[in-house]
Amino acid sequence: MRDLPEDRNGFRFRGGSTVLDLAATLQARQTAAPRDLLAHPEDLDRWLVSAGLAASLPGATENDLAAARILREAIFALACSLQNPLLDAAACQILNQIAAEPAAAPALTADGRVELRGLVAGLLASLARDAVRLFGGRDSSRIRQCQSASCSIFFVDTSRSGDRRWCSMSGCGNKAKVAEFRRRKRQSE
Repeated sequence: MRDLPEDRNGFRFRGGSTVLDLAATLQARQTAAPRDLLAHPEDLDRWLVSAGLAASLPGATENDLAAARILREAIFALACSLQNPLLDAAACQILNQIAAEPAAAPALTADGRVELRGLVAGLLASLARDAVRLFGGRDSSRIRQCQSASCSIFFVDTSRSGDRRWCSMSGCGNKAKVAEFRRRKRQSE
């Protein structure tokens, strides 16, 4: 899935993990008017397909959408709590509860891809299990938050040095570098 573009069908996939990409579906969290990309069940369907979790639109319901938002907020709370000695207990409980549900079944396609097959609840359970492995595994120490003041995306830092600052060099990183260049240019004038 790494060869897919960072932005697909109006969603950002910059987290290096589908788990963190789900958390990115609520944009501008730090503002008075955050933008929820999962406003309707159809949006959840599109996100699941865009994320590569479903081959076709799975037919999300309002209950599925509510569950996805709960999972999203638990993931975000856990990512925010990584700097603390203990993870957010309420978020852990939610994550564990969703992960305990029957997961979607993986299936190998004729062209060598793995697809998850099942209802939306099963896809969310699979995603919650991935989140348990992410936050409980060695990659948890590599989860970072984008340093752009206008971005709240978390990502897995896979750089060798472990000092990646932005969710995307072509997005937030480029904006920051342009702003720094302009600031230095104004100071030198």
